[in-house]
Amino acid sequence: MSDLPAATPPRRPRPTPGELRTDVWLAGALFLAAVLSAALGSVAGVYGTDSATGLQWALLYSFGLTAPLAVRRRFPEAVVVVIALVFFVGVSARIPELYVANIALFIAMYTVGAWVDDRRRATWVRIGVIVAMFVWLIITTFQAAIDPSDEALSRAGLFSPFAAFMLIQFLVNAAFFGGAYYMGDRAYAAAMSRAVLEERTHELEREREVTAAQAVALDRVRIARELHDVVAHHVSAMGVQAGAARAVLERDPDAARTALLGVEASARSALVELRQLLETLRTSGDSDGGSTVHLSGLADLVAHANENGLPTTLTIVGDPVDLPELVQVNVYRVAQEALTNARRHGGADAAADVRLRYAADAIELEVANTGRAVAAPMRPGLGIVGMRERAGASGGTLEAGPRGRGGFLVRLRVPLPAAVGSPVAAEVGA
Repeated sequence: MSDLPAATPPRRPRPTPGELRTDVWLAGALFLAAVLSAALGSVAGVYGTDSATGLQWALLYSFGLTAPLAVRRRFPEAVVVVIALVFFVGVSARIPELYVANIALFIAMYTVGAWVDDRRRATWVRIGVIVAMFVWLIITTFQAAIDPSDEALSRAGLFSPFAAFMLIQFLVNAAFFGGAYYMGDRAYAAAMSRAVLEERTHELEREREVTAAQAVALDRVRIARELHDVVAHHVSAMGVQAGAARAVLERDPDAARTALLGVEASARSALVELRQLLETLRTSGDSDGGSTVHLSGLADLVAHANENGLPTTLTIVGDPVDLPELVQVNVYRVAQEALTNARRHGGADAAADVRLRYAADAIELEVANTGRAVAAPMRPGLGIVGMRERAGASGGTLEAGPRGRGGFLVRLRVPLPAAVGSPVAAEVGA
């Protein structure tokens, strides 16, 4: 059996304090109207001389009809039953109030349809009241038809005035109760629709806030990744060049000067890339990678590694194809970070080999270096984390780890869209 909890049935939002106060004011207003209607009905002789015209009965009847409406949204089923019973008693006792009683009964019927969440119970309660009303109407009609003392309307003929009056009574009551039933159901359906729309609005607002927070977090990660790649690469080169200058400063000033010029060049390059990054962040337009580097600069990157003490070779296999800007930036940055790590951790005798291969369905980058075998750390550093993020952002995969014969290997594979370099696509474009 499933352990999942049963779905909670939908519920209409509970009445607000303002709505509950409105019910109290409505009950008070209808009570005054019922008292006035009973008094005027008594003066007008609605039931002739055979009516309960005592003020105490009119007050009691008016209170019984209207007071339950003060709690109609809290106890709608009980309210409609109480008002229906009071209505039966009052009309049977011929209390001369006809109008407010119908209004109160209509409101009570409507409230059951509009506020009861158990729709089956709401249906049975209303049907019960309607059936009782029509049974009572049939009984009173039969009693009036056989009462020899009631001569108000003629009973002569197949369709007598008395029969017409009774038919009107039935039609009016059918329209009365049918309207209350229908309008209550429509009000409940409208309230549930509003509740669903409000919930969806809240969900969209929460999703918008989460999306905005995620966008900010992604921007922070992207900025941190770019700053790390730019600063780490150039500062690492500057450290190597500064160390070389210090080592030969006394015995070979020219070599030291050359190394210091390399430090200056690396510093200028770092400033240029930082300025480009800041300009990209300040612009309002979209940017694929927040950088201006591309795979066309891979040869310069290898040359820079050679100039800074890391013998490096570059091999390109396959015919280059047009790649998205984001893919070019990320592949370049992965190669840059791999070479930086090789220079930093490989030792003085380390060498590196960069291989870029264009396949039909992917582009692959391998950066392998000799030197000290550095064990994979339990918690990868920011460089490896950044490379994995760049691989994921390009839809690719990254493998990074020590080689068995020494050194370290970084392998990046990025699948390419089918249209890139595809002969079929070329024929379609032609």
